[in-house]
Amino acid sequence: MKRNSPAGETLSQAVTYIIFILISFLVFYPLVYTVSGAFSPGNGIAAMNIIPFKDGFTVKHFVYLFTQTQYWLWFSNTLVIALWTTLLTVIISSVSAYVFSRFRFVFKKSLMMSLLILQVFPSFVGMIAIYVIILRLGLFNHLWGLILVYVAGNIPYNTWMVKSYMDTVSKNLDEAARIDGASHFRTYLTIILPVCRPIITFLAITSFTGPWMDFIFPKMILRTPEKQTLALGLFSFVSDKKNEFTNFAAGSLIIAVPFVIFFLLTQKAMIKSLGGGAVKE
Repeated sequence: MKRNSPAGETLSQAVTYIIFILISFLVFYPLVYTVSGAFSPGNGIAAMNIIPFKDGFTVKHFVYLFTQTQYWLWFSNTLVIALWTTLLTVIISSVSAYVFSRFRFVFKKSLMMSLLILQVFPSFVGMIAIYVIILRLGLFNHLWGLILVYVAGNIPYNTWMVKSYMDTVSKNLDEAARIDGASHFRTYLTIILPVCRPIITFLAITSFTGPWMDFIFPKMILRTPEKQTLALGLFSFVSDKKNEFTNFAAGSLIIAVPFVIFFLLTQKAMIKSLGGGAVKE
């Protein structure tokens, strides 16, 4: 069997390195350019140099966000929506998944199939129906109206996902808890949830990130300035009437800080939980 020559191997490695360098550049350059825009002295994107940080360094855009806009209000509204969406999604989806995984009842397969069918249709297909329901419930221009929309959209797929994970957990754990006199709720709370911590952590991450920068549903439901989210507020900087890319970049950079902290905390919890393990069938 003929081996490649040293020159051929060197050429192959060089081509591989060049390809990876180009891919890395395409991925990281927009991020670096956005960060440099947050500290650029200019205002519009046309005034910025194509080389990041070539124009200088300033923090005036951050001062502008905190003193002359409602950025903290947008941030708090978005944080409330994301946290409540995460909490309700985790509770409802995990309880529903436990019921479907551990109990037999009439129309079980039909209900599971209904959840699957609901997930097939894109969310924007039912926007008119969602708008009418929110309006009839009196939740139009309320944060809770948006929270309920996100939670309702999260339940079908996440219930299937968590149920699939719970099906791999041995039912011997349930039987052992039942012998010790534990109720179904206590078994779910003290036995099943700790074992399913990896998928629950993943569910919390995806539920938190979903509404964090969503634009469509907040635009449809929230109308007054004091109810705006970060996506709506930041979009006002780069609309047809404004071209404040540097302010937009500064606001986007601040958004990433708590998101990265949240991800690092939940990632650590996921790694620890994956190292635990339990009896599997």
